[in-house]
Amino acid sequence: MKFNMSKRVSMIALATAIAAPQHAAAQVTDSDRADTIIVTGSFIKKKNQADLPSPLATVDAGNIEDIGAQNIADITQTLTINTGAQNNPDAFTQNATTGTSNINLRGLGVGSTLVLMNGKRQVLSGSPTNDGVNFVDTSSLVPLIAVDRVEILKDGASALYGSDAVAGVVNFITREGYDGIMLSGNYLSHQSQGDYNEFNIQALVGKDFDRGSIMLAASYLERTALTTQERRLSRPQDDTSALGNPGAFFGVPTAPAGAPIHDPGCAAAGGFPLPASAAAAPFLPLGVGFCGFDFGDFFNLVPEEERFVGLARAEVDLSDTINWSAEFSYADNEAVRGNSPTFPFLQLGSAVVPGAADFGPFGNPFNIFPGDPTVVFFGRASGNGGTVSPNLTTTETWRASTSVGGDIGTGSWEISFTKGNNEFVVATEDTVTDRFQCSLSGFLSVPAIPGVTGGTDCTSANPDLTTGGATIPAFGTYFNPFSTALTSGVNAATNATLLDYMIGTQVRTYESDLTVVEGYVSQELFEMAGGPASIAVGAQYRDNDLSQTVDALSANDAFAFLVGGRDFDGSQDVFAFFAEASLPLSEFIDVQLAVRHERYGESEGGSTTDPKVAVLVRPTDDISFRGSFSTSFRAPSVFQQFGESTTLQQVVDPLNSVAFVAVRTLAPAGMARPLLPEESEAFNFGASWTPLPGLQLDIDYFNFDFSNVIIQTSPQAILNADPNDPAVIRAPSPTMDGPVLQINNDFVNASSVETSGLDFSARYDIETNFGTLTPSFVGTYVLNYDLVDPQAGAVDGEGVRNFTNFGSPTPQMRFNAGLEWSNGAHSANVFVRHIDSYLDDQNGLSTIDSDTRVDIQYALAINEYMDRDKAAVATIGVRNLFEATAPQVFTNGGFDSRVHDPRGMLLYFGVDLEL
Repeated sequence: MKFNMSKRVSMIALATAIAAPQHAAAQVTDSDRADTIIVTGSFIKKKNQADLPSPLATVDAGNIEDIGAQNIADITQTLTINTGAQNNPDAFTQNATTGTSNINLRGLGVGSTLVLMNGKRQVLSGSPTNDGVNFVDTSSLVPLIAVDRVEILKDGASALYGSDAVAGVVNFITREGYDGIMLSGNYLSHQSQGDYNEFNIQALVGKDFDRGSIMLAASYLERTALTTQERRLSRPQDDTSALGNPGAFFGVPTAPAGAPIHDPGCAAAGGFPLPASAAAAPFLPLGVGFCGFDFGDFFNLVPEEERFVGLARAEVDLSDTINWSAEFSYADNEAVRGNSPTFPFLQLGSAVVPGAADFGPFGNPFNIFPGDPTVVFFGRASGNGGTVSPNLTTTETWRASTSVGGDIGTGSWEISFTKGNNEFVVATEDTVTDRFQCSLSGFLSVPAIPGVTGGTDCTSANPDLTTGGATIPAFGTYFNPFSTALTSGVNAATNATLLDYMIGTQVRTYESDLTVVEGYVSQELFEMAGGPASIAVGAQYRDNDLSQTVDALSANDAFAFLVGGRDFDGSQDVFAFFAEASLPLSEFIDVQLAVRHERYGESEGGSTTDPKVAVLVRPTDDISFRGSFSTSFRAPSVFQQFGESTTLQQVVDPLNSVAFVAVRTLAPAGMARPLLPEESEAFNFGASWTPLPGLQLDIDYFNFDFSNVIIQTSPQAILNADPNDPAVIRAPSPTMDGPVLQINNDFVNASSVETSGLDFSARYDIETNFGTLTPSFVGTYVLNYDLVDPQAGAVDGEGVRNFTNFGSPTPQMRFNAGLEWSNGAHSANVFVRHIDSYLDDQNGLSTIDSDTRVDIQYALAINEYMDRDKAAVATIGVRNLFEATAPQVFTNGGFDSRVHDPRGMLLYFGVDLEL
């Protein structure tokens, strides 16, 4: 928090390495050693971050306050090196991770960045992304008020930290030795459509003793929803499904063989008549086709959310050379996001509407077609006129870590133990297949009809009808699937009762568990021209466990869209040994060498040895150069080996139109997938220059070459490669191009992804008669982002959304330009944040516009007018001052949720008080 208004730190620290050149002393005294610290990127103590030859960015508490951050996602979303993270509750690309946030350095995937707290690992979130990747949920990590700084190592770091540090390391470091009480309250309000607002209160209590300290921190967030009905960014055609209610029907005698007839009351009930086949539309009779449903008003841009995060930390000096520390963090979160009233009903064999022509008096009495034929319904149980179906996610995360360490001779040592657990529950409503069929048939058991249905038992002998204590409705109770239920109210009351009965809740309970035991020892060995040569050696054991438990209906594949799932339980044990050397070859040249060997079980990825070499050269006092090279290795995760899921995704069908489909991923029963480990090489070269006092210039070139990347095959890429692939399940059609209902995919090793680019920044502290001015500029320019996709082939993904392949959306340029001013009790800042335009490969490489937003903030240190030593600061600010709208993307939701913020102008107020 901002409690010393005279110490304003530039926003430049958000994405640049701070490399103030310093000469190493020829001799190191005991006093010098006492001032050394462990920084992210090394296990050997150093005087400061500038002594590290790898690119390191730092975000401190002042930076966090300057951007008006309410949570950790507000910080990471401003990082120009973070691209393709998943921090918006998009039901179409982030089905099961509502209420979470993550980091995606360099667009290499949310699982390729290692997230630490105080240098120790955090448990992964149990629920995976749509791509089947587990990640660290930064929303459940630590109260923001307890964060002292965030250190971001921007090159590969597997040689020191292990296989998850492919793209880099983000280390959240909490305050130490705080003595006092700090309170903070913030209120944020959306100034455009809707009633969305956030209320966040935080508290920090600390006591510093002679030989130790204790700190307690907590935060509570209450967030109201911003729905797509309140702020619609999409067009109706972007959010139209061919499966609506009213729906369409197969088997109508007057229709061409195999063709559907849309409900005659489709348009009157609010639907959109759609052709059965885009290609054959001009040649088909009137009425042949589907009844489209616009589901765009039922979802969320921001979920309704309630979150508590707490931290307790203690440190004790057991002696003059040995210290002990322990910390415990806990987070509890509940988030609710909307879905359409019901999902499409994909089990056509269980959507038979019996007609009197075949079933006599037991036919559905609401049949509107002449001759009362038996037909097959194509649609959903509730559409037009329906209400939002809630999708609920609850997460509970805890982490305990303790360590003992200290100084030994001219070095240091530490042994630590960390245990973490995340329980993630996703509850989603869907139509129970057999309950729907029995409702259509008046609970008369439907016999098998060759080519239509395998039959349905509508008695209590069918557990799908009674699971969860449900009571089977009386025989002769029928559901009316025709438009007359909406346009004339025919059977409306009974329909509502049956709808309550036929809708079940799929509950997936994920549990992720982490255990880490590690230790290291460092020591100075001998003197070199630039100072003492040092070495550190260490070892680590870690165990990752992941399990999924599903409800009884899911275990029986009883749902019509989500289908179901099965329980699984997998684990991964890793033994690692590592070493690091710091070699000051001269007072101008420092070399860092590191190597790490990790051993997995043979079925879990085998073993790997990964080196790193980094060099820092300081030819003068005002210029320095740095460079590093490293390799990385990552074995298949537990979920990638054993997990399964069903997600909702949008695709563009080359034979038809945009479709909203179920994408199902299943693991081989009882065995792990035969996946190869991922491998990576990373290279970085940078320079820092201070041409004038107060002026700092930095530039870094990065290059990552990632091979054998484990991906979940893109459903869009499957369709593009072969629209009639066996993995693509379509509705019946005379021309074999009916709407896509479901796509089955799996995890595979993709060929490669290679990305390179430039990070650059400038900052200038200018002292004037009216205060300190600090202009700053920080940006990332992507030179290339080349992919080889199993279906899409070679892809130039730089400046592209990458919807049709496994890559992340990659605008070529991002930058933040800022101007800060401070004078006594007053401070203010303005930041311009820009994201380049890029191409949309979902829509013929059309251009997605650039996005430029302006944020402003003013803060007043009231305590300076109250003759009060302890801080009292009031803050007011506006994000997106000029009400920029997220650039239009012709897709579900209408914007790219992995790049742009869908919110409009945000006004916030804050008060920070130290007691």
